[in-house]
Amino acid sequence: MCDTMVALANSTADGSVLFAKNSDREPNEASMLVLEPAADFKSGSCVKCTYIDIPQVEHTHRVLLSKPFWIWGAEMGANEFGVVIGNEAVFSKEPYGKEPGLIGMDLLRLALERADRAEKALEVITALLAEYGQSGNCGFAHPLYYHNSFLIADRQEAWVLETAGKEWAAEKVRDIRSISNGYTIGSSWDLASTNLVEHAIQKGWCRNKTEFDLAGCYSDFIYTRFSDSKKRQQCSTTVLKGQTGKLTLANMINALRYHVSENDDYSPAKGILGADVCMHAGFGPARGSQSAGSMVSRLTPEGDLHFLTGTSAPCTGIFKPVWLDAGLPDLGLAPTGIFDPQTLYWKHEQLHRAVLRNYSGRMAVYKNERDALEDTFISKADQILDKSWQDRLSFTRSCFSKADEAEIAWFEKVCNVPASKLPWYYRQAWNGFNKSAKISAA
Repeated sequence: MCDTMVALANSTADGSVLFAKNSDREPNEASMLVLEPAADFKSGSCVKCTYIDIPQVEHTHRVLLSKPFWIWGAEMGANEFGVVIGNEAVFSKEPYGKEPGLIGMDLLRLALERADRAEKALEVITALLAEYGQSGNCGFAHPLYYHNSFLIADRQEAWVLETAGKEWAAEKVRDIRSISNGYTIGSSWDLASTNLVEHAIQKGWCRNKTEFDLAGCYSDFIYTRFSDSKKRQQCSTTVLKGQTGKLTLANMINALRYHVSENDDYSPAKGILGADVCMHAGFGPARGSQSAGSMVSRLTPEGDLHFLTGTSAPCTGIFKPVWLDAGLPDLGLAPTGIFDPQTLYWKHEQLHRAVLRNYSGRMAVYKNERDALEDTFISKADQILDKSWQDRLSFTRSCFSKADEAEIAWFEKVCNVPASKLPWYYRQAWNGFNKSAKISAA
């Protein structure tokens, strides 16, 4: 489950385009940050995606990706031309292809590598859908099949693209927009596949063009209902609308940390259903995923700035600045689904999973310090926008280093606060997650 948001220049404080996404995956499905340089390829070359090879283009763009470690594609990312994309699982009446093929994350990465503007990225994805469709397992420990929606933006505009098999519709964003794990396009759109309406009529999902509604005709009720997508999408939209015209990069970060029932005694251990933008895993099939990586981008003609966690649960972590032309610091080993403290993702999991044992009490130990450090990262990043790429890379390295040092100190503080008594079903769920990852929770 995921949530993706965008605010165009007419809705932000400084006239930039702001983009944000939480990537919700299984708790042990480690997320990683990757920067791939632009590259040229010989005619006839192929690119190996997650499951299949397809013909490669002659040139691919430089891309920054946040991705599950085992997937070739990405949950979200940006390219050197200021195109950013996030995808969402959507659940359709249209049968899912289970054979190896292109999955939504592959389509996202291929679009970033091949498109220099948002509408071109939309064209890349829809052309690939027409040729290959979408199919293949998208789950890590548990098989999961779904179709995809995408929020695609650049420095001038943004599009929502919603798909079901090879059928699709796209709507141009006018000001702010958020998407979650459900279809949002109804009876009107700006672009669509030729057979979108006729296919629904042939399937018996509607009787004629007049009564056609994409969300109403194509949505699978059960999976869409239990994803709580409508409630989460309403929450993120409300958060953005409340700041329309004043939205900043910091507002988008806070939106990704949003909990519906946030208060002094908030705990992700409560309940077996989850409707939070900042998603927390728990007991049962409706609580099987958590926000495993987060990204916020500010796009301007003068240059783009991206803030990423590279870790799970943005409410417990810290966003660090990255510039595409400057690159990433050395992040150490690539993570897997097994605990390894030498990786960025799993180092943070020690802190994250310790906080879960007494969320309100343990978050209080370092939240203000975290916010102050993050504010420093944002303000200083703004001050060096016109510096050389070497200076900006040096700053990025220092931010990742300072965040790492801070999390080590916060972990020690957190462990001095006693764990609280949690519901048995929540303890059971996390005992299982921890056992599978071979990690001990403090």
